[in-house]
Amino acid sequence: MRIDIVTLFPEMFAGPFGDSIIKRARENGILDIRFTQLRDFSEDKHRHVDDTPFGGGSGMVLKPEPMFRAVRSLTEEPPAGTRRVLLMDPAGTPFTQNKAKELSLFDQLIFICGHYEGYDARISEHLADESLSIGDYVLTGGELPAMVIVDAVARMLPGVLGSEESAPTDSFYDGLLEYPQYTRPREFEGMAVPEILFSGTTGRSADGAGNSLCASPRSAGRSCWKKRNFPRKIGNISNGWNIEYETTMICILHGHGRLCSINIIFRKRRK
Repeated sequence: MRIDIVTLFPEMFAGPFGDSIIKRARENGILDIRFTQLRDFSEDKHRHVDDTPFGGGSGMVLKPEPMFRAVRSLTEEPPAGTRRVLLMDPAGTPFTQNKAKELSLFDQLIFICGHYEGYDARISEHLADESLSIGDYVLTGGELPAMVIVDAVARMLPGVLGSEESAPTDSFYDGLLEYPQYTRPREFEGMAVPEILFSGTTGRSADGAGNSLCASPRSAGRSCWKKRNFPRKIGNISNGWNIEYETTMICILHGHGRLCSINIIFRKRRK
């Protein structure tokens, strides 16, 4: 996957993208990350890329001309595959694990990282394919959200993680939190590892692929509403009919309590 990042501060990415999983993915040719300096596309001799907002107000707004030129320099040639232009914007769609899986299917992602007070609205309306937010809080610029999204998307790519099973068992991959995990020593300062982990049935298999969602102590103290759809199954009944059924589990967690309900939908079909 090719990732292009349009930014005023490419140096910010050196640490997060120069170590650990992202570093190995780049070295192995799975990720091709490139940076585009927005100031290189300013036609001002002082390389200005922002201006005061119409109608007054505090702060400076990123101008449309440099941003359009920068992104168009990356899209002027037809893509080798699928491409998506993403605007880092607190008003954007909340970023989720499902969105990470969706974005991992593209061949090229272009990240627009803003700064200062914000963007000229024509950038979001006519240049970006979609706007994404990583939360309801204010950051200095779009660089940190871009790092978060690149990291989450990269984990979905084949070959990035050491084990192909790692990503599907991560928290939120299928709408559930990952089950609690333990390692040696078996007892530490009076805190013992649950006995079920020594019974020959691991926490993963006992909970059915990590179905301890709302039992995790880490999720206590906050509300949690999660839904899980289980694989469709088909059973045989008499008189030339099959019965098809789907199972959905919904868990609600608040504080230290949990309530789960299981809904089963039956459909009768001819063989």
